[in-house]
Amino acid sequence: MFLVFVLLCWQATGLHAFSASSSTPTVRVPENSGADLKCDYSADFGATPRVEWKFSSITGSQSFIYFDGQITDKYKGRMTQYQGGLRIEKATRQDTGDYSCEVSGNSGYAEVKIKLTVLVPPSVPISRIPTSATTGRSVLLTCFDKDGSPPSTYKWYKNGTPLPDDPSKFPNFKNLTYKLNSLNGNLEFPSVSKADSGSYYCEASNGQGPPQRGPAVVMEVRDLNTGGIVAGVLVALLAIALLCFAVWFANKKGYLPKMSESKPKTAVYTQPRQDYGDEDDGEFKQKQSFVV
Repeated sequence: MFLVFVLLCWQATGLHAFSASSSTPTVRVPENSGADLKCDYSADFGATPRVEWKFSSITGSQSFIYFDGQITDKYKGRMTQYQGGLRIEKATRQDTGDYSCEVSGNSGYAEVKIKLTVLVPPSVPISRIPTSATTGRSVLLTCFDKDGSPPSTYKWYKNGTPLPDDPSKFPNFKNLTYKLNSLNGNLEFPSVSKADSGSYYCEASNGQGPPQRGPAVVMEVRDLNTGGIVAGVLVALLAIALLCFAVWFANKKGYLPKMSESKPKTAVYTQPRQDYGDEDDGEFKQKQSFVV
């Protein structure tokens, strides 16, 4: 009786319980297989509610799948909306992300999100390992698997032995000072030493298929060649000294052209001819020249 009374009061006050839910909030399917995303909603939205689907990829891009009852061109032939859900015919790795089911009607609105992960085994990771390094320098080794879904985690091996995430906790590695990030695949030596020399390779795994290993590369750590640097500086200084001596000697022997002495130039200025007219029945003309 109490429940009936509550429902009657609810209807009398005009309150509604607009809600949406999903029996599959998290979906994981192998690549190229079908996937069903469920979206259930209460009857308060009416007999023909408006249901729209949105997609947010793991890269952050967003797009409509169904809008105003119509499927967008991008998803035609691949996805189909049905009563209570969305069907993906052949899911690809690009379909991994968050899907939003938005329901509206009778002035009500509700939304439910579903996370889809399309499972893809890891590929052979791309690694960058220097073949040589100088003691005391910072050295970074990188490893990346571009295909694994969910994203792969990484292990590094030295001379065939896996490196622990924290070397200080293992007696055999306590003298090593590297930093290993298993999530992004970076292996960093803040100050590399000769003890870090060896053959390195990385391994990517995500629980889908066997782990994949990159090729092994030997990294050799050497001391700074101080003697070679000093010898190089001395050779450079000797070359500069020989060049200066050659210029001085050529100038002394007169092999280099001499600059001609500048002589003062003489300028001649001529005063324009002036006519002063007739004077004493004669013509008076004057012409003067100045030499400077």
